[in-house]
Amino acid sequence: MKFLVLCSLLLSACFGGNTIKSKPENMSTTETSGKSFYDFTMTAIDGEKIDFSQYKGKKVLLVNVASKCGYTPQYEDLQRLHKEHGEEVVILGFPANNFGGQEPGSNGEIAEFCQKNYGVSFQMFEKISVKGSDMHPLYQWLSTKSENGWNDQAPSWNFCKYLVNEEGELVKFYASGVNPMDEEVLNAIKS
Repeated sequence: MKFLVLCSLLLSACFGGNTIKSKPENMSTTETSGKSFYDFTMTAIDGEKIDFSQYKGKKVLLVNVASKCGYTPQYEDLQRLHKEHGEEVVILGFPANNFGGQEPGSNGEIAEFCQKNYGVSFQMFEKISVKGSDMHPLYQWLSTKSENGWNDQAPSWNFCKYLVNEEGELVKFYASGVNPMDEEVLNAIKS
């Protein structure tokens, strides 16, 4: 029995579990490296350049995604969140092949998979790296305390989620096991 509990805890730790981290209420994010969420410009999955300054005044949920993962069905709930709460939050998907080689496809193959299987219409970006020595600067910002003001949690698996508030501050981290339609996520989006 102890062995099963230990295995369960290890799997949860390795694959993201249901961890939720929040920016401490009294913590200011003004003492950072100076780069803002709004300073990023990235390439969409269709090749279009997207300037993040267009998200000023909006909540944004950023998710590292993969097509061949046990969490891949979360695409359906991300699309549902986009359709039902798109006025309250912008969903941004970032394909990454960092965990178990679960996103091997090209940008075109990923876009086709997402549209065909889940009807994805929220903004998707070109495939990037979300961990390691080639980590994209956006994910460096999301997972480095000196850059975002409080969080040092990098993605632990596919479908980790970061919530940025209307002022461009990172306010929440959700591990892979937290579904986009979970009460914790919906409450944070509506607050």
